[in-house]
Amino acid sequence: MRVVSRLVCVTALIAGCAAPALAAQYLEGNERQRSRAYSPAVITDGGRIVWLAGQTGGSTGDFETQAREAFRQLDLTLKRAGGSLADMVTMTVFINDPRNGDRLTEMRREIFPAGRYPGSALITVSNFAVPGILIEVQGVAVIGDRCSNANPCAPR
Repeated sequence: MRVVSRLVCVTALIAGCAAPALAAQYLEGNERQRSRAYSPAVITDGGRIVWLAGQTGGSTGDFETQAREAFRQLDLTLKRAGGSLADMVTMTVFINDPRNGDRLTEMRREIFPAGRYPGSALITVSNFAVPGILIEVQGVAVIGDRCSNANPCAPR
């Protein structure tokens, strides 16, 4: 019985991963929101929700190196779930130096093309669990939802 259950779960997982990920509907932000590279809201309908644990870029290297590694780790996790960073709908970013906020904004513009930014909170903390960590990113992604800017779910 366990073998059959596992086979059914694996088959469902593979089928879910093969489905194309549709774009969520990203509400256009005001000037300040666009300048900080985040959306005020992201609307989804259906799809699989992936709750992403916080990822760091290790405890060595500068802020940009650690940030890029944290996003790379999130992307690898999402690929295992059948998605990518493009499926993220919200993120919480923890940094220990507010002077890195502007650099993070520039990086988000590179990582999330065409202005499809997840909702985002940026929080400054005094320390992380491991000395040397400069950034941690956690988030939520929705894979295979039915909303997009071309097919909006929000009322017009």
